[in-house]
Amino acid sequence: MNIWFKKDLTLSDFGNLGKGTMGEYIGIEWVELGEDYLKAKMPVDHRTRQPYGLLHGGASCVLSETIGSVAAAMVVDHDRFYCVGMEINANHVRSAREGFVTGIAKPLHLGANTHVWDIKIYDEQDKLVCVSRLTVAVVPRKESFVKASL
Repeated sequence: MNIWFKKDLTLSDFGNLGKGTMGEYIGIEWVELGEDYLKAKMPVDHRTRQPYGLLHGGASCVLSETIGSVAAAMVVDHDRFYCVGMEINANHVRSAREGFVTGIAKPLHLGANTHVWDIKIYDEQDKLVCVSRLTVAVVPRKESFVKASL
């Protein structure tokens, strides 16, 4: 079942998304869009490692929140709503030292006021690195914004 508000959504729609943000700085790239999931990858390099040379847990959270927040935004009507993160948790189950990690976000709950997203991050050997859950608030836009955008 296609969950996206724009039913013909493609990866090309993500082209300029995130320019000038933390996601761009740490090298997050959109790699796949399915009917009910969004996938992005991130390098494990000098920008995303902690002092011991391992993938920084905070970088995993950034990847998780970026994918989950963008996915949530693509489910709602942008003229009427916007999405903001409310809570994120992450369990770091394996380390990564190099290459890329890939995160996959799938919805657990798509409600009128909140979304809950499950994000799993894997290394290049498809070993699970991190399991994260993101709760997002779906916030109505002010009426003046809706009228101005019409």
